[in-house]
Amino acid sequence: MAFQKAVKGTALIGGGAIATVFGLSQFSQYRNKHGALVQVQAAEGAPVRKEHLPSREQQLQALQSSGEFDVLVIGGGATGCGCALDAATRGLKTALLERDDFSSGTSSRSTKLIHGGVRYLQKAIMKLDFEQYRMVKEALEERAHLLKSAPHLSAPLPIMLPIYKWWQLPYYWVGIKLYDLVAGSQCLRSSYVLSKARALELFPMLRRDRLVGAIVYYDGGCPACLALPAAALCFRDGHLLGLVSLAVGKAHQAGKVETQRCCSRAGKEFDVRARCVINATGPFTDSVRRMDDQELPNICQPSAGVHIVMPGYYRFLWLSAPCSLLLLSLFAVQSQIPFSQPALSVRTQILPLVPEVISILMEIPLYGLSPVVLIQRGDVLAAWSGIRPLVTNPDSRDTQSLSRSHVVTVSASGLVTIAGGKWTTYRAMARDTIDEAIREHCLQAGSCQTMGLQLEGAQDWSPTLYIRLVQDYGLESEVAQHLASTYGDKAFEVAKIAQVTGKRWPIVGKRLVSEFPYIEAEVVYAVKEYARTAVDVLSRRTRLAFLNVQAAEEALPRIVDIMAKELNWCDQKKKEQLEAARTFLYYEMGYKVKTDQLTDSSEISLLPADIERYKKRFHMFDKDKKGFITILDVQRVLQSISVQMDENTLHEILNEVDLNKNGQVELNEFLQLMSAIQKGRVSGSRLAVLMKSAEENLRRRQAIPVDRSGGGL
Repeated sequence: MAFQKAVKGTALIGGGAIATVFGLSQFSQYRNKHGALVQVQAAEGAPVRKEHLPSREQQLQALQSSGEFDVLVIGGGATGCGCALDAATRGLKTALLERDDFSSGTSSRSTKLIHGGVRYLQKAIMKLDFEQYRMVKEALEERAHLLKSAPHLSAPLPIMLPIYKWWQLPYYWVGIKLYDLVAGSQCLRSSYVLSKARALELFPMLRRDRLVGAIVYYDGGCPACLALPAAALCFRDGHLLGLVSLAVGKAHQAGKVETQRCCSRAGKEFDVRARCVINATGPFTDSVRRMDDQELPNICQPSAGVHIVMPGYYRFLWLSAPCSLLLLSLFAVQSQIPFSQPALSVRTQILPLVPEVISILMEIPLYGLSPVVLIQRGDVLAAWSGIRPLVTNPDSRDTQSLSRSHVVTVSASGLVTIAGGKWTTYRAMARDTIDEAIREHCLQAGSCQTMGLQLEGAQDWSPTLYIRLVQDYGLESEVAQHLASTYGDKAFEVAKIAQVTGKRWPIVGKRLVSEFPYIEAEVVYAVKEYARTAVDVLSRRTRLAFLNVQAAEEALPRIVDIMAKELNWCDQKKKEQLEAARTFLYYEMGYKVKTDQLTDSSEISLLPADIERYKKRFHMFDKDKKGFITILDVQRVLQSISVQMDENTLHEILNEVDLNKNGQVELNEFLQLMSAIQKGRVSGSRLAVLMKSAEENLRRRQAIPVDRSGGGL
């Protein structure tokens, strides 16, 4: 592979802990400033690819003792990791600084669509804008590369566009065909038209009246962040590594060498010296630029993109493959893009924070969906908002005029900034950035080597790899498919450390939560790949927090226990991690919105007949007319119908409805719950389902049996 031709040395430090200096083979090739091909000898003792990553302590020591770097990249997201990987393949000694974890910002909160941009092509044609056309063309080329570089993580995705006006059918058909034409030989699959009957067959949730038909076109989908596989490829090929650090400011500049002051997570400050510093900090681009020069104007316009994840019954399958439904309104109802649950994705707008956005969304009917489809607040499983750093004029207020094209700028002091762009074009963005860095700082380096480079896990992956995991290790089929599509050929490393379940089947692979295929071994593997916080494991290593915040909260204690064992955490550290993760779920992933739907101040809006019915159900548990029920009351009723449930589970069930947290559920709290369920603010309440089921079971047991006909005296 091109990357394995080698480099003289590169250090990468990032996201959950990273820095590496590469030395892959004895010789490396690059073109000098005259264009001649030059072969240079790599550093002596260049190591072969390592099976195990160096420890964080080794990384930190290497970062402080590696001397001067050619390139220092600030930011461990998609763009930053792409720049570090690009620089590494050219033979530049490179370091990367990240203050948090890989893709902990914008990169992990996007829709993960790998697309050229149909909307931008429309603008390019309507406004005769060649720059917009060039951006779409480049994005389509990068889309094809990305699908090949990480085939285990990405795949073609059909997107259906329902049409409700006759004139729109030929209009959008021509536009989509032009989209295919611009892609040329790299078109994923040809677009086509569906009849009204076929569209309703595939998506019965569509609004039937005035539906003309639908158009289907293809883009790509990627269910996980690619930054970590890109970075991991660097680490395994390196021999000097250092701990992730926080850049706290530029210390000074001497000649052509700039010194960056950093601070480790342990609180130790140190300097990193580099000939070139690259600013790849996404929404924080202007903040870093002003650290270099207070007078620089803003070049980024942050805008919010909001996602709301819905239950699985909103999912519709496209001939057994995941499909998306794109609505010509503010929203896109997306089935498995890229999540294992359907999601509502709000177009780029300047929007308020997540709780307010959910309140707005739940009040507005989605045009294009059948009135029968009632999207309730209680259906929301998770919600989050990501800040998209779009390039704009500082005076612009209309986000519709913003594009995802990227710009590379160089300040008077030599700070190279990469801003804008999107996930699809991260490789091209990195290429342009490193090209500019080489020109500006006269660095000796080869040409870009990342085109065609396969990321971590892609080398020996195949669509049937999961079958070997099932056969060789005794994993559930669903778990095996998840591991293969997440880790690629590295899935075997996860399977090797999976614990025995003690069951006949599956043999290994204990799930973190029953409804998702994430297993405990993934937490151990994440620690080996530098995960150091429960938030990182919940949100980026497993993405459980993005799929279901309640399931994430349920899995959190077990995740912390596993990490504590691997990292030797004390009880205080475990408590801190639990609190930090719960705060993250509560304020950043929409858990606050779910909990706010049922509070001690919630109104009871029930008909008198409903109130009497629910009181009777409640009193079946509250036999002593205390006005409240406890775990003992629930256990007594369950025993009478021969149902066993452990005390911890019962405590969790009652705690969901115990609004004043006094260890018991009062009648008023139960009525508040049933009122919230009727309004659609709450769904999936375990206590409500349990009590209804127990009531029906008791009625059946108390029914008078019917005598056999013709029998008896």
